Amino acid sequence: MDLDKAGENVEEDYVLEVDQLKTIFRTEDGDIPAVSGVSFSLKAGETLGIVGESGSGKSVTSLSIMGLIPKPQGRLSGSIRYKGKEIINLSEGEMREIRGNEISMIFQEPMTSLNPVFTIGNQMVEAVLLHMELSKKEAEQRAIEMLRQVGIPRAEEIMKEYPHQLSGGMRQRVMIAMAMSCNPSILIADEPTTALDVTIQAQILDLMRNLKKDFNTSILLITHDLGVVAEMCDRVIVMYAGKIVEESDVRTLFKNPNHPYTKGLIKSTPRLTSEKQRLYSIPGNVPSFKEMPKGCKFVPRCEYAKDICYKNEPELVYVGEDHKSSCWLNIEQAPSIEEDAS
Repeated sequence: MDLDKAGENVEEDYVLEVDQLKTIFRTEDGDIPAVSGVSFSLKAGETLGIVGESGSGKSVTSLSIMGLIPKPQGRLSGSIRYKGKEIINLSEGEMREIRGNEISMIFQEPMTSLNPVFTIGNQMVEAVLLHMELSKKEAEQRAIEMLRQVGIPRAEEIMKEYPHQLSGGMRQRVMIAMAMSCNPSILIADEPTTALDVTIQAQILDLMRNLKKDFNTSILLITHDLGVVAEMCDRVIVMYAGKIVEESDVRTLFKNPNHPYTKGLIKSTPRLTSEKQRLYSIPGNVPSFKEMPKGCKFVPRCEYAKDICYKNEPELVYVGEDHKSSCWLNIEQAPSIEEDAS
């Protein structure tokens, strides 16, 4: 819920609201915070991208939303609201009603997500029967219809085949068909085009775009590929070391990136017009969650670092309209989000 200029409450049409989400894992070396106070909202029919390097907390955020963090090793705090309903502390039975039905997920590797000992048909029909009041024959027809919807030829024959008999692109299409079979409000896509060749990648992105248009599905797209973000997303969140470091609409992010990490990601993206022989790369690596630096988590890799960056962690602040960034270079000229909201 936001306040307009007149101070009146304005209801936003949000299907998902994540507020101060923390995901902590218990290990032999102590508690490891994989996600540290992440907040964002997703509107109906919107595509929100979450970008960052491996180890930045993107996938853990999505698994937290889906209620798939293993317990008791992992524990969540904060708030996750689906259409206004708090779902962070639901029982497994209650979460199963939402998972796959209201919120679906395409996992990063379809070969490990599909059961190798069951046919595609068995797995598709099971997903439909679990959430929709259909007979087995009607569920089979629904499954065939969804396979056709995602552009799979000879759908009836594919129903009888096993995952290992399909190509990577076909398996990914099956995963999308399964995820969309119950017309979910939210589709979480975790690196949906990883390990696919460029032609198949373009087809998968077109497919997701069409499904969004046909069903008004909101998409949470998790990726490290800024090209995919530019093509698919309305808004973008940049994550680093379990935190959000920048958030804006996609045009602003590419035209006027603010955080040094975002600038580095964009600078390291290959361009057809560039004459440089060697791609830029951000020096160093994402820090281990066991060895987080004090102050700004990006400071060991940042070319703009100053003394305060090594001592204190910057807040996420507004640097423009609907544009937030977490960097000490901004703090003096921008109010904190909390101050602005008050």
